[in-house]
Amino acid sequence: MSGKDPVVTDPELYRVVFENDRVRVLEYRDEPGDRTHPHRHPDSVMVTLSAFQRRVADGERSVDVSVPAGAVRWLGAQEHSGHNVGDTPTHAFFIELKEGAGEPVPGVVLGPQG
Repeated sequence: MSGKDPVVTDPELYRVVFENDRVRVLEYRDEPGDRTHPHRHPDSVMVTLSAFQRRVADGERSVDVSVPAGAVRWLGAQEHSGHNVGDTPTHAFFIELKEGAGEPVPGVVLGPQG
């Protein structure tokens, strides 16, 4: 992944917890008010350990997302930044696919999909 790797853009929020030649697993933690820099995700599965509210943005587009604890969501390849707009910390894992993961597509739906 390029300089848009979230572990590089926001190392205080993302960390690699497992990686092999097929997947990479990131742990994400933030506090209310925290923001991420623009970064990229390949096709991924997001697993939430806490409920959270955040604003996900890409340029002029933005969407507010509310996800409960224990949710499992698909995250299509995309580039975005995020902002914890809720009043709770976020704790989630991203299982990034390496094979056929795809590049971000203009107009893709931002944020996780149920």
